[in-house]
Amino acid sequence: MTEADIIIIGSGIGALSVAGELCKNGRKVLVITKGLKKSCNSSLAQGGISVALSDKDNYEWHYEDTMAAGCNLNDSDAVMKLVSTAPNVIRELIDTGMEFDRDSQGNLMFGREAAHRLNRVIHAGGDRTGLRVVEQLIRNLTTDVTVIQNQMALDLRVKDGKCYGVITKDSDGNLHTYHANYVVLATGGIGQLYPSTSNDVTITGDGIAMAYRAGAKLKNLEFVQFHPTMLTIDGQAYGLVSEACRGAGGILVNEKGEKIMEGVHPLKDLAPRDVVAREVYAHYLKGEKIFLDISAVDDFKSKFPTVTEICEDNGVDVSKNLIPVAPGAHFHMGGVEATPDGLTNIDGLFAVGETACTGVHGANRLASNSLLEGLVFGKFLADYILTHHRKVGNIIDDVPETTVDNLPTKKEIQRKMMEYVGIVRHSNEIHNIIDWFKQYMPDGKDFVKLNPEKTTEEQYEIYNMLTTGYLVAKSAMDRHESIGAHYIVKDEK
Repeated sequence: MTEADIIIIGSGIGALSVAGELCKNGRKVLVITKGLKKSCNSSLAQGGISVALSDKDNYEWHYEDTMAAGCNLNDSDAVMKLVSTAPNVIRELIDTGMEFDRDSQGNLMFGREAAHRLNRVIHAGGDRTGLRVVEQLIRNLTTDVTVIQNQMALDLRVKDGKCYGVITKDSDGNLHTYHANYVVLATGGIGQLYPSTSNDVTITGDGIAMAYRAGAKLKNLEFVQFHPTMLTIDGQAYGLVSEACRGAGGILVNEKGEKIMEGVHPLKDLAPRDVVAREVYAHYLKGEKIFLDISAVDDFKSKFPTVTEICEDNGVDVSKNLIPVAPGAHFHMGGVEATPDGLTNIDGLFAVGETACTGVHGANRLASNSLLEGLVFGKFLADYILTHHRKVGNIIDDVPETTVDNLPTKKEIQRKMMEYVGIVRHSNEIHNIIDWFKQYMPDGKDFVKLNPEKTTEEQYEIYNMLTTGYLVAKSAMDRHESIGAHYIVKDEK
């Protein structure tokens, strides 16, 4: 048994924002991450941070654009809290040493992305914003923060609606039990549930699955955002081609050079992501190849070094101005139901970042609001912990006897998810994947807790993918109207 005051599960921007604020105030924090500390979606984020810092902008417009992109299914109070607080949070980050891209006069440069009415997105290192912010947040940590790498959280220690810690397993197969006064879930999204994704390989829906087994409330799980432009060659995705490429003048075309977004939406290539992703996917299903034409983007290689590197590593010459693309799973608007302060329905359990669903994104996240969410709501969560004392005794853990075998492969799950709850869903087919998932329920009724001593890390990952996939499919079946990232075709029975 290891005693800790505050445990954060995950190491992305949400986790680091919480940890940084807490250690600044002298609190001791334990960060436990499944892979290496930079193995997270935040490090891969090419897009920037949307924030109303320009003289031509204001947070009310940022609010309106966020609500519109989310189809007004957003929690309006959470959105206002995010956008109104954002400018000061970013200024504070800059004051700690964070360097964002500036013009020759030293002014912040603002880029344009989908569904924003004006240039509002700041970047660092061109398309390396996420990594640069992660590195700065790590530099801001003090010795009061201990980071444990390569250790997977298996289950939360919960009894009578209260959280007491977490059980983990390290890469050598050793079990660890942690007792903590506060536990923060910051495990990212669900991208690896799909065959093509921008997400890190570690992102297998673990946070949602653990929270579900612990009795936490979940929300909006049906809303899965697909990025329209993953570098895709012969059906295989090799990395993200940032939306900022379209903001800088990139245009989606077919093999004949025809602009595929003409007449589809007034914002054309900068329409909301769900609209663009569906249009690209429709062409892709017809066997057409779609390209991002970057001929109108000046100095592409210097503006987008990461995209250039990904392309060149996979045999695509960006000087020819055509990058082959197709959609891939990118961001999950749903998650563990939480307030902007990170509170869940379980006492002592908090959630932040993509793992959480505060309602701030509604049915479809506005571009570059994700890094912002982690930074701003991470600060709110830390402030809550700093002002609310919690000290809990220990519990004796009930060790379940349940084990699993004959699990499907990850690729099988990914194929099923894309077929039934991908970019386009069909009302009379979703029950097929739900029935498929049910056959893997250990007791035939639910995805219950497993015996951690008799379950490998690989089995837990697959089990978590099954659990989360089942929950996403159920939520998709329960929402009958198409809205935002949930696009459902009502087939005749």
